[in-house]
Amino acid sequence: MAEFEVATGAAGVPDGDDRGRRAAVRTAFEGLLQIRRLMNADAADPEGVPAEWERRQPVRAVALALEAAGVPPSATDAEGRRTATGYCLGAAERTGVVRVEWLGPPGSGAGYAAEDALRNCAAVLRRLGWEALEYRGPRRHRYLEVEPPPVGPPRR
Repeated sequence: MAEFEVATGAAGVPDGDDRGRRAAVRTAFEGLLQIRRLMNADAADPEGVPAEWERRQPVRAVALALEAAGVPPSATDAEGRRTATGYCLGAAERTGVVRVEWLGPPGSGAGYAAEDALRNCAAVLRRLGWEALEYRGPRRHRYLEVEPPPVGPPRR
């Protein structure tokens, strides 16, 4: 069985028809929640805290969370041109931190939609226990930096 391919928005859209993709995302996300329940058994809300697997693969975990919530990923064609508007993920400068941008093809209006779209992304991720802060880079380009909360002592 092939490994589930997340949609980071930094490449083409993973293969498969829409219905099959939605089912695969749903199954993968349910698996992630099960991992959380098992690995975070000492937490007050086991599903509300990123598990160790997510901490080791934050880009994959954030991509799965966003796509499972119905947030569309961006995409590029074989030449690297943007073909779809949506989230685009990559590693940030600090280890374990994910950079989330809202990108689209030229003329798509993605830059104008970025504020609301990124706030929606942040809300989705915060509900799942991630810390998400919005920043502005050169030319006032908005982006999020997302990371798991610090690990504290287990709750009893």
